[in-house]
Amino acid sequence: MELDLICAELKKGAAQLALHTELQKNNALKCVSEAILKNKQEILNANQIDVENARAKGTSESLVERLALNEKKFNDILDGIKIVIQQKDPVGKIVDGWKAPNGMEIRQIRVPLGVAAIIYESRPNVTADAFALAYKSGNSILLRGSSSALNSNKAVVKAIKDGLKNAGKDGVESALYLCESGNHSEVNEILNAVGKIDVVLPRGSAKLINLVVENAKVPVIQTGAGVCHLYVDESANLENAAKIAQNSKMQRPGACNAIETVLVNKKILKEFLVLLAKEFDEKVQIRADKECYSVLQNAGYKNLNEATDSDFGFEFLDFIVAVRQVESTEQAIEFINAHNTKHSECIATNDRSHALMFQQQIDAACIYVNASTRFTDGGVFGFGAELGISTQKLHARGPMGAEALTTTKFLIDGNGQIR
Repeated sequence: MELDLICAELKKGAAQLALHTELQKNNALKCVSEAILKNKQEILNANQIDVENARAKGTSESLVERLALNEKKFNDILDGIKIVIQQKDPVGKIVDGWKAPNGMEIRQIRVPLGVAAIIYESRPNVTADAFALAYKSGNSILLRGSSSALNSNKAVVKAIKDGLKNAGKDGVESALYLCESGNHSEVNEILNAVGKIDVVLPRGSAKLINLVVENAKVPVIQTGAGVCHLYVDESANLENAAKIAQNSKMQRPGACNAIETVLVNKKILKEFLVLLAKEFDEKVQIRADKECYSVLQNAGYKNLNEATDSDFGFEFLDFIVAVRQVESTEQAIEFINAHNTKHSECIATNDRSHALMFQQQIDAACIYVNASTRFTDGGVFGFGAELGISTQKLHARGPMGAEALTTTKFLIDGNGQIR
């Protein structure tokens, strides 16, 4: 991969795009959406090849689900671009402004980062989502998807390029590039592209994210592996809590916002676990500590194993969940903070003091009270598409929309002031 030439083109694209108005960018995105729709069958056919290849390699169905595009997911791509178009352009937004004592006018405004790179696994929808958010925020983007989704990604990028071409002077075709070789050397080149790439975002497994964070010499926005927990408090509505657990684990077990661990207050252990077993209906393998194992075994749950220490704090991304008894809300908070990835956490409770304690003391990007962790999503939060879920504390945190790809600069107007 000739990264120097690619990044040079992306920088030119970013410089051109930075001069475009909100109207121009929206027109280009509208043309891209129309081109994606026009190329729908080509994209779905390419995706089917990727899905068949994944199954032939023995990929788990939960991970195949992340890779596969269906009618709903395809429409979600178009809906995401539509919402991005409708959103206010973050570029040029005045963050703050004031007049200095010497009369200088100082404004802090949002500006694009420049050239972004995203390294991601499966999920061909990310190709369109990341492009749309980068384009709206005035950035060029280098896309490095996994080889498992290469046919899908190539088809989506071809449609995007067609759309930008159709947009005429409003379309900046050099604002994106897709790495197509599948060689791991591409990742290393991107991570070492100091001065060529302004930020890199990893999106995928814990292994991928750790690789990027540990080896990157360019700035990284760390997006999240999701070791998410549900704590069922002694005051919880247990039927609601069991349904929250079922949805958080089973709707899309391969998603980063699916729960991996359920903590249960000992005072309602037996009553809740019986309800949980009913909701899981043998479809979820439960890895339980000693106390929970005994209750579930007596309840007749068969898809059951004894938990090991390594099951807690592990991202299964499958129909597997770890279950553990805790003595109190305080102990649950301590356990979660020691085992989570700072993504999404939930408490099921009817005690507002416990809910407030949980919200104040849990260290995570998104904290839920009596609601499924599956809602941690840029679309649900109103961003349309998303770049990922940031689990770090600097620059951006939680679901990231277009504004996450901006920084700020200060504009100072004077009339001859000297110091």
